[in-house]
Amino acid sequence: MTTRLDSPADLIGLTGQQLGTTEWIEITQPQVQLFADATGDHQWIHTDPRRAADGPFHGTIAHGYLTLSLAPVMIADVLEIRDLTAALNYGLNKVRFPAPVPVGSKIRAVVTLNAAQRKTSGVEAVFGLTYEIDGSNRPACVADVVVLYP
Repeated sequence: MTTRLDSPADLIGLTGQQLGTTEWIEITQPQVQLFADATGDHQWIHTDPRRAADGPFHGTIAHGYLTLSLAPVMIADVLEIRDLTAALNYGLNKVRFPAPVPVGSKIRAVVTLNAAQRKTSGVEAVFGLTYEIDGSNRPACVADVVVLYP
């Protein structure tokens, strides 16, 4: 389900509503490796499948920040704003990583609009994202993501 709006100002009337649940996205080892290369975080639990097989998670896991970095993709999957100049990542209010994301698993996000208000610089929206792991009862990530629409 995609919520379609004419302008960012239309978000204000949707405060507190769930905007939708995204499609599943598979987390792959090449994706994790590219993220490790981009960030310099080559910890073996992410990048060494053989060593990680004997580790605490019985295989490699995605970086928590890789999961979090999918926020723009997740929001775009459930929200379309027709008259959009830009969507700027403005910050985070709270982030937690309750469960690891095993490489090869699928994740999706439930996206809720926690707040939206007019600012002098545009509309500021706070999206609550709860990342689910296919087959798990615990979320991978729970985050309040702030987006500015100038």
